[in-house]
Amino acid sequence: MKKISLLFVILFVYLQNNAQTSIFNNLLQAHVSDDGIVDYKSFKADQSKLDTYLSYLEKTTPKISWSANKQKAFWINAYNAYTIKLILENYPLKSILDIKKDGKTAWKIPYAKVGSRIYTLDYIEHEILRKKLFDPKIHVGVNCASVSCPKLGNIAFTENNVETELTKLMKAFINDSSRNKIDKKKIQISEIFNWFKSDFTKNSSVIEYLNTYSNTEIKSNAKISYKKYDWSLNGN
Repeated sequence: MKKISLLFVILFVYLQNNAQTSIFNNLLQAHVSDDGIVDYKSFKADQSKLDTYLSYLEKTTPKISWSANKQKAFWINAYNAYTIKLILENYPLKSILDIKKDGKTAWKIPYAKVGSRIYTLDYIEHEILRKKLFDPKIHVGVNCASVSCPKLGNIAFTENNVETELTKLMKAFINDSSRNKIDKKKIQISEIFNWFKSDFTKNSSVIEYLNTYSNTEIKSNAKISYKKYDWSLNGN
């Protein structure tokens, strides 16, 4: 009897988690285009649904027993949901850089409530995702609400889709000529590959990493330069 009760508890938690992630997924589907352009005005009108998802995050403490993919999906969704919430609370605005509180930038404001703790966006990205769940593709998962960022995916991450979706986003990002100009002998790439160079060169060179996803094969001695980053809001 105890085993049956335990199974019911596990099933209930599983269904609840999926239902909450579906809420965030539906919001992304409704307000984010396939190109990653966010309709913040319509998102703001739907803010109560976002708050429902954030309420779930507040009550959920990720467990060490979760798979790496489940943890990764959970934390990337949390990062993106709280970033959107922060934009909506300050909307209209021209850039996430315009957000300041007590002299702190958007990424350093203790704001994201998960479980019994309050995190900064920086902590989620650098201390949890980059340090504990290392994967260079995390950089196309978390979104900084800016034009030069990799596009915000309009599908919420789950344990089952996170690897596939991050791979799709990385491929789309690298081959997007507005964000990376790729040629065999010369490349002008996003500052992301400069700022987080150590992540992309942990197992290979930057060029070798790019070639994993690039439609154009880049020569190993290609000249590398970096594009100016556009921090304008990624939507209207």
